[in-house]
Amino acid sequence: MASTVIGAGITIEGEVTSEDDVVVAGTLRGKLSTKEAITVETGGAVEADIHGGPVQIAGNVTGNITSTDRVDLQNGAKVVGNVKATRITIADGAQFKGNVDMDV
Repeated sequence: MASTVIGAGITIEGEVTSEDDVVVAGTLRGKLSTKEAITVETGGAVEADIHGGPVQIAGNVTGNITSTDRVDLQNGAKVVGNVKATRITIADGAQFKGNVDMDV
């Protein structure tokens, strides 16, 4: 399966919709939606609501996250917003400010 990549040094403003996995290493402002996996890498920044399958975050996210699977906040992640998912993990060293809804 292919991945949609927003590379380091790239800034996108608007709505991103994909049928594939999405990897964010740059900056996205607006909205991000896919049925597949979303990864926000270290150094990546998302100022948007996220809707997707499994979500892994190592960078910064400001916005609400809705996952049909799980959300993993890795060491160094910084998330400000609400999370709705069946499961969530918050690694030691991750920062999270918001509410969690695990009712699916």
